[in-house]
Amino acid sequence: MSIKVQEVSKLYGKQKALDNLSFEIKQGEIVGFLGPNGAGKSTMMKIITGYIPQSSGLVEVNGLSVSTDSLDIKRQIGYLPEHNPLYLEMYVKEYLDHVASIYKLGKSKAKRIAEMVELTGLGLEQNKKIASLSKGYRQRVGIAQALIHDPKVLILDEPTTGLDPNQLIEIRNLIQEVGREKTVMLSTHIMQEVEACCKRVLIVNKGQLVADRDIDFLSNRKEAKIVEVEFATEFPSELLSEIAGIDNYKSLGENRFSIVSNEDIRKDIFEFAVSKNLIILEMNTQSKNLEDIFHELTV
Repeated sequence: MSIKVQEVSKLYGKQKALDNLSFEIKQGEIVGFLGPNGAGKSTMMKIITGYIPQSSGLVEVNGLSVSTDSLDIKRQIGYLPEHNPLYLEMYVKEYLDHVASIYKLGKSKAKRIAEMVELTGLGLEQNKKIASLSKGYRQRVGIAQALIHDPKVLILDEPTTGLDPNQLIEIRNLIQEVGREKTVMLSTHIMQEVEACCKRVLIVNKGQLVADRDIDFLSNRKEAKIVEVEFATEFPSELLSEIAGIDNYKSLGENRFSIVSNEDIRKDIFEFAVSKNLIILEMNTQSKNLEDIFHELTV
């Protein structure tokens, strides 16, 4: 097990940033960590990395507690914060050498720096000052410093914010490459990023976990479906819960309903109508993507 979060809460004075949050991330997973601004994503990541303590609950990384083994955990985690804190006056290679020294890489330092420069595509920029780099290359430097000590877990908080489309694709490919060998927790507002990189999605809202779903749930092989159906006569809406395979539903007014399921349940809706002597005037379906689910769970 790479990351275990159990009933974690975080208070800032009277404000509750995290509210009894629990989830687990297994070794080798690339997991998208989503939520609106202020949902508690960055707070949770800072707790996992040992930068701030939780108010209550348990957090473990590879079996180590962040409360008692913070230093050991930092050796096993690579962390890129939302606001990439770089020493702008330093040269790229100089900065990576500085970070490598902090991790006491010793004789392997030069080799590891060279590997990170190659992996992150910094070869032509390694002798430039960080202040002269574009946003995309600064992000590459941030990822390089997060990986230089070869951590088992990588925490990335908004790694592609402000990048142009070409830079975004480059960083996305880099994350996928790194994710072949490491556990990756990725926070982002770009849904296409999650769909392209992640195997699983965690969605938080107001400090609580509101969804934990495999990304295949959203693929063409197994899409969430919304069925909009209109009946000819009025009936108690709670009867809709009898439909096999239903996830949830809501009224659209005038005997119209939006019904959500993990599969195509039009046949089940028809059989329900027959059993209740109801006439269906109209029925249509639409696919439900990650953006739809995110909006539904966080508004």
